[in-house]
Order: sequence, then structure tokens, then C-alpha cells
Amino acid sequence: MKNIAVILASGTGERFGENIPKQFYVFKDKTLLEHSINAFEQNKNIDEIILVTNPKFRDLTEEIISKNNYKKIIKILNGGEKRVDSSRIGVFEAPDEANVLIHDAVRAFVTQDIINRNIEALKIYKAVGTAIDTVDTIIQVDENGCITSIPKRSSLKRVQTPQSFRVELIKKAHNLAQNEKNTDFTDDCGLILKYNLASVHIVEGDEINLKITQKSDLEIINKLTEKR
Repeated sequence: MKNIAVILASGTGERFGENIPKQFYVFKDKTLLEHSINAFEQNKNIDEIILVTNPKFRDLTEEIISKNNYKKIIKILNGGEKRVDSSRIGVFEAPDEANVLIHDAVRAFVTQDIINRNIEALKIYKAVGTAIDTVDTIIQVDENGCITSIPKRSSLKRVQTPQSFRVELIKKAHNLAQNEKNTDFTDDCGLILKYNLASVHIVEGDEINLKITQKSDLEIINKLTEKR
């Protein structure tokens, strides 16, 4: 069974403070998009890559792909209005007999261990998420900003990507959401849980697999990479 990475690079990155989406920002001599693609291109267990891009920057995306002479990218697709739309677009281009690893391009420093852990888990489970422990106490608040509960920290984790699935399962989830015209999902595992399609197994992520949202996040990445 093929392992296919679906890399979502269609965001606008409005909070990043540049005139181009953050996935095209250059860090350590490469765009964040290149860093992300390289991780899957270099992984021996990944067979193919489907890239979902911002249609306004498709030409730039194709220039980057051409320059690097990537071998595993089989399709470049225009993304949708919301993340769930882009995820659905990428997933439905995968063959029916496959595993898909859905990854946010701005988690540009995903490790080989994380990718491999997802693939190994898919040998047993139909749905796999990546997460790390939270070091902070998390509170739940009401609409007035008052605390309603403080869940035990031991039961809470911070979600990362990739989130990985047997393709027939995630296609079913996206079909159900589309039929209900439900586009509020920002998380593919959430789709599986919403429709009670399978349990989601968690594999360990990594602090370096940080989602780049603002430039200060790159300072954190810089410090983490210096230690490795």
C-alpha cells in the first residue's frame, strides 16, 4: 500500500506580517515550503506527494518545485477557501488503496521520526494523530471569560501534523462533512471523531514540529535547531 503525503500549503498567512503567505518565507536559505517538502521527499517510506497550494501563488509554487527537481510530487492542486476544503481536495486525488499523511506546510521542520511513527501506526490503526504533552495548565472558560473547568493536564496534549489515515476512511469523513455543508473543521482527526468513524491513535510529536504562525516562532525554531 502506498504512503502518500498530502501537504497543505494554501493558507494566506495573514498574521505573519509579509506580503506573501508564510510558506514562501525564506528561512535558513529555503522557503518554509521547501523545508516541509524536503522532509517527505527524503523519507524512504513516502512514495508520493500531493501538494495543495494557494492558487494566487501557483506560479511561485511551480517555480520552487521545478528548481528543486523533486521526484515524488505527482500533483499540484489549487486549494479551497478553508483548510477543510484544501484537505478534501488533496485527499480525493489519492488512490483508493493508500495511506495518506496530511501535513501543514508551515510545520516546516517535521522530523523523520514523526513521519515514520505515523506510517508504523497505520499498520495497526486506521486513524493516527501526532501530539505532544502540554506543559501548561489548560482552562476552559465561558462566554464571559470566567473559568468553568480545569482539566487534568495529564489527559491533555497539543495537536500537530501529520494526521494520517487509511484513505477510504478520511474520504468517507470528508463526504459526510460536505453533505452537511460543514466547513468549520480545522483538524482532520476531528472529522473522524465527529462522525464516530474510528478511534484515533496518537503518536509522539516533537517541539521542533512547531506551526509557524508569526515571525517570533522562527526564533524558537532557530534555538531548537541549534541544539540538535
